[in-house]
Amino acid sequence: MKKLISIKEPKSPVSESYRGIRTNIEFSNLDEEIKVITVTSSKQNEGKSTVMANLAVSFANLEKKVLILDGDLRNPSVHRMFGVSNARGVTDLLVDNKDFIECVCSTEIKNLHVLTAGKIPPNPSEMLSSKKMRAFVESLKHHYDYIFIDAPPIGIITDAGIISTYSDGCVLVAAAGEADIDMVKMAKERLDKVNANILGVVLNKYKPEGAASDYYNYYYQQEEVAHKGRRAKKKK
Repeated sequence: MKKLISIKEPKSPVSESYRGIRTNIEFSNLDEEIKVITVTSSKQNEGKSTVMANLAVSFANLEKKVLILDGDLRNPSVHRMFGVSNARGVTDLLVDNKDFIECVCSTEIKNLHVLTAGKIPPNPSEMLSSKKMRAFVESLKHHYDYIFIDAPPIGIITDAGIISTYSDGCVLVAAAGEADIDMVKMAKERLDKVNANILGVVLNKYKPEGAASDYYNYYYQQEEVAHKGRRAKKKK
């Protein structure tokens, strides 16, 4: 879980940003229930899986029951991020009719479960668009407050578009200084074509400069000093 800054440094500016995104998602939930959230990007290596995992942790910290589902059946990565086995997962549930309890994994984070991809199938798109997959995701709503689906980059393959058709909302991740503007536009167009409910875009890997950076560094350092002071008082 080395990339989960929401766990390692909960008071850092980045963790605060994830809480801000969490709040925005909660407010978008006022008129229509949003429980299944797909996270995708325009291309690989923009950090969508890391963003998705940290968001899930943020929601779990609110005492919400959260499931992370690896929807990238071509190049799964969630199991590596959480250090769990990928021997059984989504594909085993759908193809071999394995029981959900046999496949889902608990994590070190309270209220957070992980369902890995399982064995890589020869027909990922067909599996993701199947009635069985749609019914399965719908059934999860009765057991979890939020389900985060890690989808492949929609700028490369259409799997994320398929997943978004049975999701309540979609988050698009773009890497600062790395994302291709045309590819990001194309990613949005593909989501629009399937009538995906785009909750927003997360600008990942952004590094503030100047006054903003100095302010956040100062704030974080002061919080750390205050925290150490409180711990010292407790020891006395």
